[in-house]
Amino acid sequence: MRRLKAILLLRRPKRKQPQTPYNPAKGDRTQGTWRINPVETGSGQPPDSPPPASFPDGVKVLHDCPDATVDIYFVHGLTGDRNSTWTAHGQSTPWPKTLLPSRLRNARILTYGYDAHIVRKSVAGSNRLIEHATNFLHDLTTDRASCDASSRPLIFVAHSLGGLICKEAILLSRNNPESHLQGIFDCTKGIVFMGTPHKGSWMADWAKIPASALGFVKSTNKSLLTILETDGQFLESIQVRFWSMIRELREAGRRLEVTCFFEELPLPVIGKVVSKESATLEGYSSISIHANHSDMVRFGSADDNGFERLLSELTRWESQIKDSPPSQPTRSLEEAQIDKPASSSFNSYGSGNQFNAPGGTQNNNTGSGNQFTGASLSGPVHFG
Repeated sequence: MRRLKAILLLRRPKRKQPQTPYNPAKGDRTQGTWRINPVETGSGQPPDSPPPASFPDGVKVLHDCPDATVDIYFVHGLTGDRNSTWTAHGQSTPWPKTLLPSRLRNARILTYGYDAHIVRKSVAGSNRLIEHATNFLHDLTTDRASCDASSRPLIFVAHSLGGLICKEAILLSRNNPESHLQGIFDCTKGIVFMGTPHKGSWMADWAKIPASALGFVKSTNKSLLTILETDGQFLESIQVRFWSMIRELREAGRRLEVTCFFEELPLPVIGKVVSKESATLEGYSSISIHANHSDMVRFGSADDNGFERLLSELTRWESQIKDSPPSQPTRSLEEAQIDKPASSSFNSYGSGNQFNAPGGTQNNNTGSGNQFTGASLSGPVHFG
């Protein structure tokens, strides 16, 4: 809590001091002292600025490819948006649009937005993670169907909270009662988690602070923070179901590629938002990026070491997709047993009652003579 108090003191505006306009590329600086906003870890709009006229939510195509062999979706985190989260300081265009198309020539590149602001001067959204994940699943399904790409392999690159939303959306797609929504699970080939708090984050402590203590805030959405409680039940539930899904895929001979990136540097005053322990998954590659939680997804050029590490993973996965035959939808063992065709054989041992069941249909032959298969027998069958 000392860290929270220090941040609140730094955030308290000083009277009779000129305020400089907020510049997302340079941060918010007053009289030579950085004023840290605890909820700007996703690089969205500052909460004390007027909300945008239209929040950039839903799917946005950054680069279209008529002959695409894979879709790559970028999903932002807490307080971010589908554009600014992926835009380097001093630049105006997201780097996935400027840096990736020439290097991943067979990929359609998209970004997804949702209202992940937890505090606002006006009205904060009330959606919980499950609602965001449900919307994400439906929006992706609709987008892919609209361009005849429902069976195209897909890869997710998710920052912070966006990784949890991706996991939940894939889990919702798995064995979904709506068959058209199952395609996201069937087609997911890989997930890049960037600073995703699989085991929680100390940022959840902000949910314990009254809105009045934050001064300028009129409305808060603490549901997105409370789920980040370290070792909380909701996060544990996602983890248990995610590992169950991984085991099912392995048993079916299908591998889901996963790579986890974690931050090396702390945010000023705030510190590291997501620890290495929380940002990594046992049994999968974990790679560090020499940046803080916000800047770890902002690459200014192709020479950025973090970009080269991420690109290496995406290139490798894209190559695997090209070289692999189209995969069949993965179903649970129970579904496979239900749909398995019944085997049949017929043996004649002379006269007497004989039973055979070609294709699962039972036929009854009584006595000697010609035997005719294919007639169905209704009603229960009794032996003896």
